[in-house]
Amino acid sequence: MKLERKRNVFSPRFFWAMIVALIAGLAIAIYVNMKTIHRYPSRKMDSTATTPIKPQPTIRFGLPVDSFRVVAGTIQRNEFFSTILDRYGIQAAQIAALRQQTDSIFNPRLMKAGDSYQIFFSLDTAQHAPLYFVYQPNPIHYVVLNLEHPEQSYAGDFPVTSRIQTVSGVITSSLYETLDEQHASPALAQMLAEIYAWTIDFFSIQPGDWFKVVYRENFVENRSIGPARILSAEFYHGGEKFFAFYYQQDSTGKGDYYDENGKSLRKAFLKAPLKYFRITSRYSLNRFHPIQHVWKAHLGTDYAAPEGTPILATGDGVVIASTYSRFNGNYVKIRHNSEYTTQYLHMSRRAVHTGQYVHQGQVIGYVGHTGLATGPHVCYRFWKNGVEVDPLKQHFPAAHPVPADEQQTFHSWVEKQMTALSQIPLTGADSASVTAAASHPAPQG
Repeated sequence: MKLERKRNVFSPRFFWAMIVALIAGLAIAIYVNMKTIHRYPSRKMDSTATTPIKPQPTIRFGLPVDSFRVVAGTIQRNEFFSTILDRYGIQAAQIAALRQQTDSIFNPRLMKAGDSYQIFFSLDTAQHAPLYFVYQPNPIHYVVLNLEHPEQSYAGDFPVTSRIQTVSGVITSSLYETLDEQHASPALAQMLAEIYAWTIDFFSIQPGDWFKVVYRENFVENRSIGPARILSAEFYHGGEKFFAFYYQQDSTGKGDYYDENGKSLRKAFLKAPLKYFRITSRYSLNRFHPIQHVWKAHLGTDYAAPEGTPILATGDGVVIASTYSRFNGNYVKIRHNSEYTTQYLHMSRRAVHTGQYVHQGQVIGYVGHTGLATGPHVCYRFWKNGVEVDPLKQHFPAAHPVPADEQQTFHSWVEKQMTALSQIPLTGADSASVTAAASHPAPQG
């Protein structure tokens, strides 16, 4: 009998087919499993499902402010530190102890109307006593008074950042309004008036005059707290350009404003004892007196301004009189040197005393109408070598120029600032005359 050989079911072809099928099945299983995981993630794989991220506390004044109930306020006229705390139940003895233990960082006598404060309470409504009193005399500085533990009180400053900004404008009515139209700080108007106090009469500014300014602006917590310093300026007035460049001398470390040739913009005397004013009566040898109704000499210049306007010393010097008289009212007299003396009459009150040394621009009193006066003004009198003269007709020497050994450094700085000024578009320059004036070369001195 012939025996038949059995067929081998595990042939190589069959073997490799099984391997391929196994791999394919495994791949499908892995794919399905991964899709399931992504579609239905387990709690173990996603810890955020059960553990929410805790928000970071907001820290201000060194305190987690969102952990307190905060009441903000502004100091009112005739409001005092003690009356504020008394309103919130702080006893007089506790206030006295608080002042004694914090006198190195806080003087409540320096608090003034308009300053801001914040009082911190616990979020627990069952606790009514305030925990902290935070006082801010300005946007940068603050004082934190711990009402429960005064010894843990402290003072601090917010970090300040600076940015270089530019602004320009053609004057249509006033410098203030033009800056406001450009959404610039009105403080720039006052800064420009101070810089050009010796060269430009800002009450004679006319429509069509224009300016360009490069300045540094300060920010606290990404909010502007105003311009810090004007770095350079170009002011077109009366058919003439006036440049101003802030430069800090290496020899003295003191900064000042100079023209493009290094000459100081500061003169020995200010043009007037007020920042903003109008002249109501000039120096005259024969004027009809409005009260006495007689013709007589008026050897002063009257500057009208609202009651309480600060009166400034027009130059450095020593106060030789700070007193009251029947006709002059409250007045201050300053000897500047052996040649010049000035006097300021009809003050509402005086801010300096006899023998005190004062600096140019320092507040020496406030506009009033004491003595023989019809309304609030300051009568400004000026002596040269013992003789009263008209201050508006005097030609005063300038302050010291940039030293010769710093001229090269100064002119490099001026060149850089001139380039910056030239690149500022003149906003509002609609007329051809203004545009042409802007292209005039700088005057050479």
